[in-house]
Amino acid sequence: MIRIYNTLTQQKEEFRPIEPGKVRMYVCGMTVYDYCHLGHARVLVAFDVITRYLRHRGYDVNYVRNITDIDDKILRRADENGEPYDELTDRMIKAMHEDEARLGVLSPDEEPRATAYIDEIIAMIHKLIAGGHAYAADNGDVYFAVDSFDDYGKLSKKKLEDLLAGARVDVQEAKRSPADFALWKAAKAGEVSWPSPWGDGRPGWHIECSAMSTCCLGETFDIHGGGPDLLFPHHENEIAQSECATGHTFVNTWMHAGAIRVNKEKMSKSLGNFFTIREIMEKYPAEVVRYFLVSSHYRSQVDYSEENLAEAGRTLTRLYHALRGIVPAKAADVPESEHDERFAEAMDDDFNTAGAIAVLHAVANEINQHRRDGREDDAKQSAAILVRLGGVLGLLQQDPEAFFQADTGGELSAEDIEAMIQARADARKAKNFAEADRIRDELLEKGIILDDSREGTTWRKA
Repeated sequence: MIRIYNTLTQQKEEFRPIEPGKVRMYVCGMTVYDYCHLGHARVLVAFDVITRYLRHRGYDVNYVRNITDIDDKILRRADENGEPYDELTDRMIKAMHEDEARLGVLSPDEEPRATAYIDEIIAMIHKLIAGGHAYAADNGDVYFAVDSFDDYGKLSKKKLEDLLAGARVDVQEAKRSPADFALWKAAKAGEVSWPSPWGDGRPGWHIECSAMSTCCLGETFDIHGGGPDLLFPHHENEIAQSECATGHTFVNTWMHAGAIRVNKEKMSKSLGNFFTIREIMEKYPAEVVRYFLVSSHYRSQVDYSEENLAEAGRTLTRLYHALRGIVPAKAADVPESEHDERFAEAMDDDFNTAGAIAVLHAVANEINQHRRDGREDDAKQSAAILVRLGGVLGLLQQDPEAFFQADTGGELSAEDIEAMIQARADARKAKNFAEADRIRDELLEKGIILDDSREGTTWRKA
């Protein structure tokens, strides 16, 4: 039985989907006004692994991840750029898809955009007003009345009276209480807007996710996830407005990924330690970045540093080394092993990827031992297990040679390197060992390591 830490109850619980064998999961996606940063990668990869594992365990998963394509930040950035807001969002969505593809993140089953659900959002606001949970202000805004929901704060464990203490209402806002939040925002002059019973405007951020998730997955669904910064107020507000609109429990299990820190400090543009996914993948292979993120438990904080990325590269390299020069046995010919059992034991415990990674390294050690002992068939069986289990985490699916030789950079092409390897082989054959050593040293200075074996010489990036 899979056990998942539920943020709502603050404990691990046996996962029992509403419909046996099927999982309905919604994850808050990006607000697409800029390139995705490392914190986004954390969430993308974490829930990609969760989805992969649930499917590996036989569940039929309907994974929905939304796109917020209308928002204050989007409108400000579009204005700064002097471009229509939808051209900005289309460009950033395209870039997001490129980034997640490089990271090996599978596409969600559905990817609703907020602007495609305006009618559903308006209908939900209507229900809230009719039920006495929302009100239209004189300025054209519509607000959710937080005090109308007795369970407000049940996710974040915040008390309404504490939130109200010392809170202020902006003089330009017409809400009755500082804790109330906008469901509909009246359009300002020149802003993009949609018609509504309360005047032209656009939806508030929180209501977008409630409308999209319930439309795609039903009034109650199994899992809702997102980044740590969304727990309050976004997810708290989603619960309040959704349960008031439907009269039903909104979500059974809440999951939140851990934060990214940079050299043990919070990642922040103001601190100058803010990195986009693209910037990081200019320096490190995408699979190394993914391995770095997967090797920590999804709920833990991850400390980004050059040293930690380099270490991730070294440990992933050890796994690919075990697979190098070996053709894994056919998957159909390899039954489940004790490694599969230990892998499942780790992942069943709240998707403990750190424990699962340890299993991968145990299998790699086993492959190496089999090869030292001359047991090639056993090595091929273990290699198939390593590739199979690695695939559940979205790892080890490349040809090892492609991994080692990708993005060589510098002045040497793959053809240049192969020519130098041949020249070195010729020098060794002629017993000109000084020349052979010179070629090896020259390649090493240019970031290329040679590995000699009985089968010949292979190369890889340093």
